[in-house]
Amino acid sequence: MSSLPQTWRRRAVRLASAVLLIGAFTVLTTGAVSTAARHTAPTISKQPFGVADGQNVDLYTLTNSNGVEVKIMTYGGIIQSVRVPDRRHRLANVTLGFDNLADYVAKSPYFGCITGRYANRIALGTFTLDGVTYHLPINNPPNSLHGGTIGFDKHVWAATELHTASGVGLRLTFTSPDGDQGYPGTLSSTVDYLLTDDNEIRMDYRATTSGKATIVNLTNHAYWNLAGEGTSDIYGHELRLNADHYTPVDATLIPTGAIDAVAGTPMDFTQSTPIGDRIRDGFPQLVIGRGYDHNWVLNRPSPTDKSLIQAAHVHEPTSDRILDIYTTEPGIQFYSGNFLDGTLVGTSGHMYRQGDGFALETQHYPDSPNHANFPSTVLRPGQVYETTTIYKFSTGPK
Repeated sequence: MSSLPQTWRRRAVRLASAVLLIGAFTVLTTGAVSTAARHTAPTISKQPFGVADGQNVDLYTLTNSNGVEVKIMTYGGIIQSVRVPDRRHRLANVTLGFDNLADYVAKSPYFGCITGRYANRIALGTFTLDGVTYHLPINNPPNSLHGGTIGFDKHVWAATELHTASGVGLRLTFTSPDGDQGYPGTLSSTVDYLLTDDNEIRMDYRATTSGKATIVNLTNHAYWNLAGEGTSDIYGHELRLNADHYTPVDATLIPTGAIDAVAGTPMDFTQSTPIGDRIRDGFPQLVIGRGYDHNWVLNRPSPTDKSLIQAAHVHEPTSDRILDIYTTEPGIQFYSGNFLDGTLVGTSGHMYRQGDGFALETQHYPDSPNHANFPSTVLRPGQVYETTTIYKFSTGPK
C-alpha cells in the first residue's frame, strides 16, 4: 500500500474501516435478533406437580411473546398462576392459588378450576329431566354446588399441548360416566386453554352426552386480584358489568326465579364502580351472601343470542391493570371472596382474608333446571355443548 498515492491510501483505509463496521454491525444485529426471537417466542413446558388418587399431576407453563405467563395443572384444569405486567411493565401473579397440590386437594375453595358438570348451585340437589328425578350430593347444604362432592375440579384431566398461529395452549379432556355424582348420561368434555400474543386467555369448552340427556354448565372459577395475589383486598377494583338485570336469591343463595333490574340498587355495575363502595350498605341481597355472590343477566339482543360479547371490565387503579371478559354465555356470577377467612395461605405466602380476591364466572344461571324461564342447560345425545370465554389483560393510561 505504501506505493499507492496518498489519496488512494486514505480511500482504502476508509473502505476497510467501513467493511469492518458493517461486519461488526451484522454480527451484533444478527445476534440481537436471534436473542430477541428466542426470548419472545411463545413457549410451553411441563413439570410434575404431585400425585392425586394415584395419578400423576402435571403443571404446564405457557408464555407468550410479551412475557405473560400462565400455569395450568391437569388436576381440575386449574389455572394456578397468571403473571401479567402493570403500567410499569412489572410482572405479578394476579390469580389466587396454592404452591402445592396437597392444599388444592384438601381445602381449595375452587381456586382456578374447571367447575362441572354443573357450575353453581342446584336447589336441594334435585332436578327433573324427561320425567325422571335425579338426586345430587348435598355439599353446600341444603344444595348441590359445582357438580357435587367430586366434581370436575377434583379429577385429573388428560392433556395435549396446542401450538397455533395465535399462541400456545393446552387441551384438557375428561369423560364423566353415566350416574357420576347422580348426573345422567356419559359426558365427554374438552376444554382448550390458549394464551395469545394479545395477552388473552381463551377458553373453549365442548361437551357431548351419550346414552341419556343431561344438564351441563361449565366454567372456570379463577379468583383475581389485579394488584397482585396476596397484596391487598379487592374493594378498590373498579368493576363494570354489561348487565341491566340480575337473579335475586333466597337465604340459601338459590335464585328465586325473578329477574330484577339493577337500577337504583348496589347491584348496579353498569358504570365502573369500586367493588367496596356499597358492599356494606345493608342491602338484603348483600346481607344474604355476606357480599356479592349473584348471577348477572348479560345484555344480549335476544335470549337465543350466543355471540361473543363483553361481559365485564375491571380496572385496578394502583397498578393500572385491566381485565376484560368476553363470553358466549348468558350470565356471569360475580363473587367478592366473602368466605375467605384467613385460614388459607397462598402462593406468595400471604393469608387470604375476606375480599382478597373476586371471581367472575361466565355461566348459565344457577339452578336453571328448576326454572323454566331461565335459558336451558339441557344437552341431548347428538347435540354439542359449545361455549367460549376470554380473559384479556391490558393496562390503562400511564
